[in-house]
Amino acid sequence: MIDKPVKDIQLKKGMNSNDLIKELYESGGFTAKKVAVAVDILEEMIKEKDCVRFLSFPACICSTGTRGVIKELLKRKLFDVVITTSGTLDHDLARVWKNYYHGSFVVDDKQLHKRGINRLGNIFIPNECYGKILEEKMQPILAKLYKTKQKWSTKDLVWEFGKQLENEKNCKDSIIYWAWKNKIPIFIPGITDGAFGSQIWMYYQEHRDFTIDLLKDEQDLSDITFDAKKSGALIIGGGISKHHTIWWNQFKGGLDHVVYITTAVEYDGSLSGAQTREAISWGKVKEKANNVTIDGDATILLPIIISALFERM
Repeated sequence: MIDKPVKDIQLKKGMNSNDLIKELYESGGFTAKKVAVAVDILEEMIKEKDCVRFLSFPACICSTGTRGVIKELLKRKLFDVVITTSGTLDHDLARVWKNYYHGSFVVDDKQLHKRGINRLGNIFIPNECYGKILEEKMQPILAKLYKTKQKWSTKDLVWEFGKQLENEKNCKDSIIYWAWKNKIPIFIPGITDGAFGSQIWMYYQEHRDFTIDLLKDEQDLSDITFDAKKSGALIIGGGISKHHTIWWNQFKGGLDHVVYITTAVEYDGSLSGAQTREAISWGKVKEKANNVTIDGDATILLPIIISALFERM
């Protein structure tokens, strides 16, 4: 049990991401080692045959450059299923057509409101780059899709929107474009909780037969999980996307591999703060699963982890 000495991190010229990860592992300490363990788990998960790989994340990181990391994971087909929130669609689509801007956590929010600028942490999002552009672009697409059929699952609807981006200048920056291109299903269990959902609701005002079939999504998810011999997940943040990922995997006996990144605390009993070990008690993660919970900001941790993973791939 006491046989591996702690080693000092040696920073050298020309180090790549994988070199750094190895140094973090040998350092033995705190979050650093957990980050290194996460790369090992993800590598094993991706290389394992017959393993269905889930990716779960919240919308907020898609307002930042971390969106590019998520996009690249889907472009390279490293995950088979995505479960996220409605806001992911908001930010992903809006940033195809408009820019978001560097801002600050410390600012007069009353003045921002008067200027029509929304603040997401230290990201500034003018109204014309969010609600206005989404309404302008989404309503014609919804009208086009309505002529095809009136009842949509979120998976099918997201794919159709991804397809509609094909001729856009910035389409290859989009998460949902690559999901459609590589036929990776994206499920949005809380579809109405965001601007994307609000645009659907607005279209519904004059087209009452236009509906979202959430139970079709649940059926598709059940088919994926029940047929999976093994499964693994990279889960970023908590909430509905995390819970949907671990919830469905309990029906196949739990996840075999899990990496969870969170900034939430455990002591308040929240799902976001719940460690992967808690999910074992529910059967959502297997007792013998390779799993690690990393406390920290995904906008820092994810690029480091995935960069090292790409080098190994």
